[in-house]
Amino acid sequence: MADLETFKKNQKTKFLASEYERLEREEGEARALAGSDPALQSLAHDEVEALRAQKEALLLQMTAIVEQEDTEDAFPNEIVLEIRAGAGGEEASLFAAELAAMYRAYASKQGWSSRILSESQTELGGYKEVVYEIRGKDVYRQLRFETGVHRIQRVPETEKSGRVHTSTASVVILPIRKKQKIEVNPADIEMEFSRSGGAGGQNVNKVETAVRLIHTPTGVDARSQSERSQAQNREKAMAVLMAKLEALHEEEEAKKFAANRKEQIGTGDRSEKIRTYNILQDRVTDHRLKNSWHNVGTIFAGGIDQIITALSAASASK
Repeated sequence: MADLETFKKNQKTKFLASEYERLEREEGEARALAGSDPALQSLAHDEVEALRAQKEALLLQMTAIVEQEDTEDAFPNEIVLEIRAGAGGEEASLFAAELAAMYRAYASKQGWSSRILSESQTELGGYKEVVYEIRGKDVYRQLRFETGVHRIQRVPETEKSGRVHTSTASVVILPIRKKQKIEVNPADIEMEFSRSGGAGGQNVNKVETAVRLIHTPTGVDARSQSERSQAQNREKAMAVLMAKLEALHEEEEAKKFAANRKEQIGTGDRSEKIRTYNILQDRVTDHRLKNSWHNVGTIFAGGIDQIITALSAASASK
Protein backbone atom coordinates (compact mmCIF):
# COMPACT_ATOMS: atom_id res chain seq x y z
CA MET A 1 0.00 0.00 0.00
CA ALA A 2 1.38 3.39 -0.94
CA ASP A 3 2.28 5.78 1.85
CA LEU A 4 -0.08 8.39 0.45
CA GLU A 5 0.17 10.75 3.41
CA THR A 6 3.90 11.14 2.81
CA PHE A 7 3.40 11.66 -0.92
CA LYS A 8 0.57 14.16 -0.32
CA LYS A 9 2.83 16.32 1.88
CA ASN A 10 5.55 16.46 -0.76
CA GLN A 11 4.99 19.27 -3.28
CA LYS A 12 6.60 17.23 -6.06
CA THR A 13 4.28 14.23 -5.57
CA LYS A 14 1.17 15.97 -4.24
CA PHE A 15 -0.67 15.99 -7.59
CA LEU A 16 0.31 12.40 -8.38
CA ALA A 17 -0.96 11.32 -4.97
CA SER A 18 -4.33 12.94 -5.67
CA GLU A 19 -4.47 11.09 -8.99
CA TYR A 20 -3.69 7.85 -7.15
CA GLU A 21 -6.63 8.51 -4.81
CA ARG A 22 -8.91 9.19 -7.78
CA LEU A 23 -7.94 5.85 -9.35
CA GLU A 24 -8.58 4.12 -6.05
CA ARG A 25 -12.11 5.53 -5.96
CA GLU A 26 -12.74 4.45 -9.55
CA GLU A 27 -11.43 0.97 -8.74
CA GLY A 28 -13.79 0.77 -5.80
CA GLU A 29 -16.71 1.81 -7.98
CA ALA A 30 -15.80 -0.80 -10.61
CA ARG A 31 -15.62 -3.54 -7.98
CA ALA A 32 -19.01 -2.49 -6.58
CA LEU A 33 -20.51 -2.52 -10.07
CA ALA A 34 -19.22 -6.03 -10.68
CA GLY A 35 -20.77 -7.23 -7.44
CA SER A 36 -24.17 -5.71 -8.20
CA ASP A 37 -24.50 -6.84 -11.81
CA PRO A 38 -23.06 -10.26 -12.77
CA ALA A 39 -23.46 -9.39 -16.45
CA LEU A 40 -20.84 -6.65 -16.06
CA GLN A 41 -18.31 -8.73 -14.12
CA SER A 42 -16.00 -9.34 -17.09
CA LEU A 43 -16.02 -5.69 -18.14
CA ALA A 44 -15.54 -4.50 -14.56
CA HIS A 45 -12.65 -6.96 -14.07
CA ASP A 46 -10.84 -5.53 -17.11
CA GLU A 47 -11.35 -1.99 -15.83
CA VAL A 48 -10.06 -2.92 -12.36
CA GLU A 49 -6.90 -4.43 -13.89
CA ALA A 50 -6.36 -1.30 -16.01
CA LEU A 51 -6.80 0.93 -12.94
CA ARG A 52 -4.41 -1.20 -10.90
CA ALA A 53 -1.78 -0.88 -13.63
CA GLN A 54 -2.19 2.92 -13.62
CA LYS A 55 -1.89 2.97 -9.84
CA GLU A 56 1.31 0.92 -9.93
CA ALA A 57 2.80 3.27 -12.53
CA LEU A 58 1.95 6.29 -10.33
CA LEU A 59 3.41 4.59 -7.28
CA LEU A 60 6.66 3.88 -9.10
CA GLN A 61 6.82 7.47 -10.31
CA MET A 62 6.23 8.92 -6.83
CA THR A 63 8.74 6.55 -5.26
CA ALA A 64 11.37 7.50 -7.84
CA ILE A 65 10.82 11.21 -7.16
CA VAL A 66 11.22 10.74 -3.40
CA GLU A 67 14.31 8.56 -3.85
CA GLN A 68 15.85 11.23 -6.09
CA GLU A 69 15.14 13.82 -3.41
CA ASP A 70 16.80 11.61 -0.80
CA THR A 71 19.86 11.27 -3.01
CA GLU A 72 20.01 15.04 -3.54
CA ASP A 73 19.69 15.51 0.22
CA ALA A 74 22.56 13.09 0.89
CA PHE A 75 24.72 14.58 -1.87
CA PRO A 76 23.48 18.13 -2.48
CA ASN A 77 24.70 20.24 -5.38
CA GLU A 78 25.66 23.16 -3.14
CA ILE A 79 28.41 23.37 -0.53
CA VAL A 80 30.26 25.85 1.62
CA LEU A 81 34.05 25.57 1.46
CA GLU A 82 35.82 27.02 4.48
CA ILE A 83 39.61 27.35 4.57
CA ARG A 84 41.53 28.59 7.62
CA ALA A 85 45.24 29.16 8.05
CA GLY A 86 46.73 26.95 10.74
CA ALA A 87 50.22 26.63 12.17
CA GLY A 88 52.97 28.46 10.33
CA GLY A 89 52.19 32.17 10.51
CA GLU A 90 52.22 34.05 7.20
CA GLU A 91 53.29 30.90 5.34
CA ALA A 92 50.12 29.18 6.52
CA SER A 93 48.04 32.11 5.26
CA LEU A 94 49.71 31.96 1.85
CA PHE A 95 49.10 28.20 1.76
CA ALA A 96 45.42 28.79 2.60
CA ALA A 97 45.22 31.16 -0.38
CA GLU A 98 46.83 28.55 -2.66
CA LEU A 99 44.30 25.94 -1.53
CA ALA A 100 41.47 28.38 -2.18
CA ALA A 101 42.77 29.04 -5.70
CA MET A 102 43.17 25.28 -6.26
CA TYR A 103 39.56 24.51 -5.38
CA ARG A 104 38.22 27.45 -7.39
CA ALA A 105 40.22 26.28 -10.43
CA TYR A 106 38.89 22.75 -9.99
CA ALA A 107 35.36 24.09 -9.64
CA SER A 108 35.77 26.07 -12.85
CA LYS A 109 36.96 22.95 -14.70
CA GLN A 110 33.88 21.09 -13.47
CA GLY A 111 31.59 23.86 -14.68
CA TRP A 112 30.58 24.78 -11.13
CA SER A 113 29.99 28.33 -9.94
CA SER A 114 31.87 29.70 -6.95
CA ARG A 115 31.98 32.96 -5.06
CA ILE A 116 33.36 34.31 -1.81
CA LEU A 117 30.94 34.68 1.08
CA SER A 118 33.49 36.12 3.50
CA GLU A 119 37.25 36.55 3.71
CA SER A 120 39.99 37.81 5.98
CA GLN A 121 43.18 38.59 4.08
CA THR A 122 46.74 39.29 5.22
CA GLU A 123 49.01 42.06 3.94
CA LEU A 124 50.93 39.62 1.74
CA GLY A 125 47.79 38.34 0.03
CA GLY A 126 47.26 35.26 2.13
CA TYR A 127 44.08 34.21 3.89
CA LYS A 128 43.53 33.96 7.61
CA GLU A 129 40.11 32.61 6.62
CA VAL A 130 38.03 32.43 3.48
CA VAL A 131 34.57 30.99 2.91
CA TYR A 132 33.26 30.08 -0.55
CA GLU A 133 29.89 29.02 -1.84
CA ILE A 134 30.21 26.46 -4.64
CA ARG A 135 27.28 25.19 -6.70
CA GLY A 136 27.21 22.49 -9.32
CA LYS A 137 26.32 18.91 -10.12
CA ASP A 138 27.90 16.39 -7.72
CA VAL A 139 29.93 19.07 -5.95
CA TYR A 140 29.46 17.54 -2.50
CA ARG A 141 29.85 13.98 -3.78
CA GLN A 142 33.24 14.89 -5.24
CA LEU A 143 34.64 17.19 -2.57
CA ARG A 144 33.27 15.60 0.61
CA PHE A 145 36.58 13.92 1.47
CA GLU A 146 38.55 17.20 1.42
CA THR A 147 37.65 18.06 5.01
CA GLY A 148 40.70 17.93 7.27
CA VAL A 149 44.14 19.43 7.85
CA HIS A 150 46.31 19.99 4.78
CA ARG A 151 50.06 20.43 5.26
CA ILE A 152 52.72 22.00 3.05
CA GLN A 153 56.49 21.54 3.30
CA ARG A 154 58.71 24.00 1.46
CA VAL A 155 61.41 26.63 1.78
CA PRO A 156 59.71 30.05 2.02
CA GLU A 157 61.02 32.84 -0.22
CA THR A 158 61.82 34.84 2.90
CA GLU A 159 63.88 31.99 4.40
CA LYS A 160 67.57 32.92 4.00
CA SER A 161 69.09 29.77 5.51
CA GLY A 162 67.18 27.41 3.23
CA ARG A 163 65.33 25.63 6.03
CA VAL A 164 62.19 23.71 5.13
CA HIS A 165 59.09 25.06 6.84
CA THR A 166 55.95 23.07 7.56
CA SER A 167 52.68 24.97 7.58
CA THR A 168 49.08 23.85 7.79
CA ALA A 169 45.61 24.95 6.77
CA SER A 170 42.27 23.38 7.57
CA VAL A 171 39.61 22.69 4.97
CA VAL A 172 35.95 22.09 5.80
CA ILE A 173 33.34 21.02 3.25
CA LEU A 174 29.79 21.76 4.41
CA PRO A 175 26.82 20.47 2.38
CA ILE A 176 23.88 22.87 2.05
CA ARG A 177 20.79 20.69 2.33
CA LYS A 178 17.22 21.71 1.57
CA LYS A 179 15.86 19.56 4.39
CA GLN A 180 17.15 20.62 7.79
CA LYS A 181 17.82 17.76 10.16
CA ILE A 182 18.00 19.77 13.36
CA GLU A 183 15.94 22.50 14.95
CA VAL A 184 17.50 25.68 16.31
CA ASN A 185 15.84 28.06 18.73
CA PRO A 186 15.93 31.57 17.18
CA ALA A 187 16.55 32.96 20.68
CA ASP A 188 19.92 31.13 20.67
CA ILE A 189 21.20 33.14 17.69
CA GLU A 190 22.95 36.47 18.12
CA MET A 191 23.42 38.82 15.20
CA GLU A 192 26.20 41.32 14.50
CA PHE A 193 26.46 43.82 11.66
CA SER A 194 29.54 45.37 10.09
CA ARG A 195 30.64 47.10 6.93
CA SER A 196 31.51 44.89 3.99
CA GLY A 197 35.04 45.30 2.72
CA GLY A 198 36.52 44.97 -0.75
CA ALA A 199 35.19 45.81 -4.17
CA GLY A 200 31.51 46.35 -4.71
CA GLY A 201 30.81 49.97 -5.51
CA GLN A 202 31.14 53.37 -3.89
CA ASN A 203 28.75 52.64 -1.04
CA VAL A 204 30.23 49.31 -0.09
CA ASN A 205 31.86 50.63 3.09
CA LYS A 206 29.16 53.13 4.08
CA VAL A 207 26.41 50.70 5.06
CA GLU A 208 26.63 47.85 7.57
CA THR A 209 25.53 45.06 5.24
CA ALA A 210 27.85 42.27 6.40
CA VAL A 211 26.16 39.91 8.85
CA ARG A 212 27.65 37.58 11.44
CA LEU A 213 25.44 35.06 13.25
CA ILE A 214 26.50 33.30 16.44
CA HIS A 215 24.84 30.22 17.89
CA THR A 216 25.38 30.99 21.58
CA PRO A 217 25.06 27.44 23.01
CA THR A 218 27.90 26.13 20.82
CA GLY A 219 29.79 29.28 19.86
CA VAL A 220 29.53 28.31 16.18
CA ASP A 221 29.37 31.35 13.92
CA ALA A 222 28.84 32.20 10.26
CA ARG A 223 29.45 35.38 8.29
CA SER A 224 28.34 36.67 4.90
CA GLN A 225 29.46 39.87 3.19
CA SER A 226 28.90 38.96 -0.45
CA GLU A 227 25.34 40.22 -0.87
CA ARG A 228 24.34 43.84 -1.35
CA SER A 229 21.65 43.92 1.33
CA GLN A 230 21.70 43.10 5.01
CA ALA A 231 18.67 40.83 4.62
CA GLN A 232 20.35 38.79 1.86
CA ASN A 233 23.54 38.42 3.87
CA ARG A 234 21.52 37.34 6.88
CA GLU A 235 19.81 34.65 4.82
CA LYS A 236 23.12 33.43 3.43
CA ALA A 237 24.80 33.46 6.84
CA MET A 238 21.87 31.48 8.27
CA ALA A 239 22.30 28.80 5.59
CA VAL A 240 25.99 28.51 6.45
CA LEU A 241 25.30 28.47 10.19
CA MET A 242 22.74 25.66 9.80
CA ALA A 243 25.22 23.69 7.69
CA LYS A 244 27.87 24.08 10.40
CA LEU A 245 25.48 23.04 13.16
CA GLU A 246 24.29 20.02 11.20
CA ALA A 247 27.91 19.01 10.54
CA LEU A 248 28.66 19.35 14.26
CA HIS A 249 25.61 17.22 15.08
CA GLU A 250 26.67 14.57 12.57
CA GLU A 251 30.20 14.48 14.02
CA GLU A 252 28.80 13.94 17.51
CA GLU A 253 26.46 11.20 16.29
CA ALA A 254 29.29 9.52 14.37
CA LYS A 255 31.41 9.37 17.53
CA LYS A 256 28.55 7.72 19.45
CA PHE A 257 28.24 4.94 16.89
CA ALA A 258 31.86 4.78 15.77
CA ALA A 259 32.19 1.14 16.82
CA ASN A 260 29.30 0.14 14.59
CA ARG A 261 30.35 2.06 11.49
CA LYS A 262 32.18 0.58 8.54
CA GLU A 263 35.73 1.75 8.03
CA GLN A 264 35.61 4.96 6.04
CA ILE A 265 38.00 7.10 4.07
CA GLY A 266 38.67 9.60 6.81
CA THR A 267 36.36 10.44 9.62
CA GLY A 268 35.22 13.82 8.35
CA ASP A 269 36.97 15.25 11.38
CA ARG A 270 38.40 18.69 10.64
CA SER A 271 41.35 17.97 12.96
CA GLU A 272 42.48 14.91 10.97
CA LYS A 273 45.70 15.42 9.00
CA ILE A 274 44.80 14.16 5.54
CA ARG A 275 47.32 15.41 2.97
CA THR A 276 50.87 16.74 2.59
CA TYR A 277 52.11 18.91 -0.29
CA ASN A 278 55.90 18.50 -0.43
CA ILE A 279 57.26 21.16 -2.76
CA LEU A 280 60.95 20.10 -2.74
CA GLN A 281 60.05 16.53 -3.73
CA ASP A 282 57.26 17.71 -6.07
CA ARG A 283 54.89 15.27 -4.40
CA VAL A 284 51.42 15.31 -2.90
CA THR A 285 50.61 12.50 -0.48
CA ASP A 286 47.16 11.60 0.79
CA HIS A 287 47.72 9.87 4.12
CA ARG A 288 44.38 8.06 4.13
CA LEU A 289 45.11 6.36 0.83
CA LYS A 290 48.86 6.09 1.46
CA ASN A 291 49.26 7.18 -2.15
CA SER A 292 51.22 10.00 -3.80
CA TRP A 293 51.02 12.10 -6.95
CA HIS A 294 53.66 14.28 -8.57
CA ASN A 295 53.59 17.67 -10.33
CA VAL A 296 52.44 19.88 -7.47
CA GLY A 297 52.13 22.88 -9.80
CA THR A 298 49.47 21.15 -11.87
CA ILE A 299 47.64 20.07 -8.72
CA PHE A 300 47.62 23.61 -7.32
CA ALA A 301 46.26 24.75 -10.70
CA GLY A 302 43.15 22.65 -10.06
CA GLY A 303 44.40 19.29 -11.31
CA ILE A 304 43.13 17.26 -8.38
CA ASP A 305 41.02 14.92 -10.51
CA GLN A 306 43.16 11.84 -9.81
CA ILE A 307 43.05 12.42 -6.07
CA ILE A 308 39.28 12.95 -6.07
CA THR A 309 38.76 9.82 -8.18
CA ALA A 310 41.01 7.71 -5.96
CA LEU A 311 39.20 8.81 -2.81
CA SER A 312 35.80 8.09 -4.34
CA ALA A 313 36.92 4.65 -5.51
CA ALA A 314 38.36 3.79 -2.10
CA SER A 315 35.13 4.88 -0.41
CA ALA A 316 33.00 2.83 -2.80
CA SER A 317 35.06 -0.30 -2.11
CA LYS A 318 34.51 -0.13 1.66
